[in-house]
Amino acid sequence: MAQNPIEMPLFIGGEIYRHSTYGTWHPLRIPRVSTAMDLSRALGWLPREQFVTSPRAKPAALTTWHTPDYVAALQRAEAMGNVTDDVRERHGLGTTSNPVFGEMFRRPATAAGGSILAGELLAHGGVIYNPAGGTHHGMPDRAAGFCYLNDPVLAILSLRHQGVGRVAYVDIDAHHGDGVEHAFAGDPETLVISVHEERRWPFTGLLADRGIGQVWNLPVAKGFNDTEFEMVLNELILPRVEDWRPDAIVLQCGADAVTEDPLSRLELSNNAHWSAVAALRSLAPRFLVTGGGGYNPWSVGRLWTGVWGTLAGHEIPDRLPQQAEAVLRDLSWEGRREGRAPPEHWFTTLRDAARPGSIRDALRSDLAALKARSRVHV
Repeated sequence: MAQNPIEMPLFIGGEIYRHSTYGTWHPLRIPRVSTAMDLSRALGWLPREQFVTSPRAKPAALTTWHTPDYVAALQRAEAMGNVTDDVRERHGLGTTSNPVFGEMFRRPATAAGGSILAGELLAHGGVIYNPAGGTHHGMPDRAAGFCYLNDPVLAILSLRHQGVGRVAYVDIDAHHGDGVEHAFAGDPETLVISVHEERRWPFTGLLADRGIGQVWNLPVAKGFNDTEFEMVLNELILPRVEDWRPDAIVLQCGADAVTEDPLSRLELSNNAHWSAVAALRSLAPRFLVTGGGGYNPWSVGRLWTGVWGTLAGHEIPDRLPQQAEAVLRDLSWEGRREGRAPPEHWFTTLRDAARPGSIRDALRSDLAALKARSRVHV
């Protein structure tokens, strides 16, 4: 392996995501990674030398965290096309959230393979984007919350295998990253920060949950806006990461905290996510950004393309060129009222209008409580 940092940001993707779906009724029936790939190419942002085709992780690589029995059950479910009641009960496979579908092992194993590869490529520094990653609900022996595997955990373990020491994991998905916290709550070398909607599944990540002192959870109320996010970024996320002095940062950049997403009640614009990407990039020599949630095909495609543009140093255009606009006009959202007559800016722009608002007292109070904690040496 080369002893030098990666010279330019890399985008890890693959064609398996283009035609794979969790089912016609599932929130993940929509294209996401393929939209970010297509938009980035249409904008001229994804030359061949910056694109890496994701490998599929082998079972041995997955069992660095997942149990062999679970990985075998996942492979068997894909091969058979069904699961027994015992497997459903024991491993969470074949449920409404985690259904049996044609690529139910190969697709998550490819996303996990991308994050494991990212850990290897970042051994000596660099920036990598794996939008298929961010499956932060997966447990060692159980699927949960649309996540069959937990690629952020596998990415951090991959970094550790390369000799990387202190890691900061930051999660700005609308849902708490319970699987990642489960993995590292007792690890003194991994900082875990999660900003997520309160009283939303999986109903974990309480303000008082602190691991061994290096876990920071901030549940936020519905209506969480750009102004509030800026305060959280500047008063919680950036100070904690800076104090940690990480050797690597892993940012889970789920796209479900924006106003248009059907699975949250938060009110962010995609500017909030891009600001976090830009602010965190310089705080460690190694930076991995993943995807995560996001269930509106236009908002997730636009947000994740903008993440790549931010990482790769491109200016977000005020108006998309025709080829990029065509990518967005070709999308559909069956079964949703919003898909019948999408607003024009979903086709013509990447950047949302800013969504400022007031900073509520409850958020100020919670940030003050976390700041008081930070005065105590971990």
